[in-house]
Amino acid sequence: MTFPSIDLRAVILLAGALGALMSFVLYFLRRSYPPTIHGLGCWALGPVLTFVSTLFFGMRGMAPEFLTVVIANLLLMSGLLLLYQGSRHFYGQPPSWRPWLLSLAAAMGGIGWFTHVQPHYNARLVLVTAYLAFLFLRHALLLRRLGQPSFAVRFTSVILLIESAILTLRAFSAFTVDAQGLLDATPIQTIYIAAYSVVMVMLLVGLILMASDRLRAEMEHLATHDPLTGILTRRALIKACEQELERCHRHGRVMALLMLDLDHFKAINDTHGHLFGDRVLLDFVARVDALLRKPDRFGRFGGEEFVILLPETNDDEAMVVADRIRAELEVPGELPTYTVSIGVTVSRSGDASVDALLARADIGLYRAKDKGRDRAELE
Repeated sequence: MTFPSIDLRAVILLAGALGALMSFVLYFLRRSYPPTIHGLGCWALGPVLTFVSTLFFGMRGMAPEFLTVVIANLLLMSGLLLLYQGSRHFYGQPPSWRPWLLSLAAAMGGIGWFTHVQPHYNARLVLVTAYLAFLFLRHALLLRRLGQPSFAVRFTSVILLIESAILTLRAFSAFTVDAQGLLDATPIQTIYIAAYSVVMVMLLVGLILMASDRLRAEMEHLATHDPLTGILTRRALIKACEQELERCHRHGRVMALLMLDLDHFKAINDTHGHLFGDRVLLDFVARVDALLRKPDRFGRFGGEEFVILLPETNDDEAMVVADRIRAELEVPGELPTYTVSIGVTVSRSGDASVDALLARADIGLYRAKDKGRDRAELE
């Protein structure tokens, strides 16, 4: 059976062109996505470098080897390294340029040696494929370690592992098969280059899927969290309360609600300005949040009014939490001291909805205000 002849030069150039197309997609994603999603710049620039490298690889035999071998491999390795560093940035990891640039310089020294000083294609092939196999493996392990268990992350990490395995096998094959050059259309070389071309396109698709997942997560977070304080919105907290109340009815347990209102907050805004008022709100949320348990839910109902859900908490325990919050605000901080009034209530078997608890907590809150503020009242 004769292995079909494929123009490897055309395959290399096609792979580069498809990578460049994906690069444009990533570039426009970077421009349209929120700045909180990092790494897209490196993901967009990496395929550009690999595309230019394919142009130089495609000129093999028609241009100087320094350009078609040394520079082409430098651009290829640099482009794939940018994809890796982009993933680190995507997950909030510090850059690791120094060790990689040192290893890249060493690899380029070896490539230059086996190209101009002691020409040896197989030795050069082993060096390049081993370096890239290790880079793909590190990239896959990074996604496995830091990525969420989503389809996009699993897909991308599997693609990286497959390419790392292919490159490793190609490196070992160089010890048994004497190749003549990059464009030598042997079966193993054809499979290697064709596989690389497909994998690179799928890798970039995976990165785009990861960016889309992150955008969706960002949008879901914005929909359920207050933009200033970062705690739950009124709607999200009420939903959490409804779920907890249903659980209380089902298992015969209780939950507590605290309704909090910063005292004389309008006067703070009028005296110091709204920016100072925002600082007070952020300070209040940070202090209160540090006192809450992991299952507790903290939300902003609007302006200076907040609600706290305390699962499996009775009235005495809820009052302890309220008093602890008041005591925390008495501790001097960077801002002038301020106080809070708190209405406290606990779920009852006859509560048909969360509205009943909110109404009682509101009554307790207004009683606390009528009694002089800076106090908690149980209703």
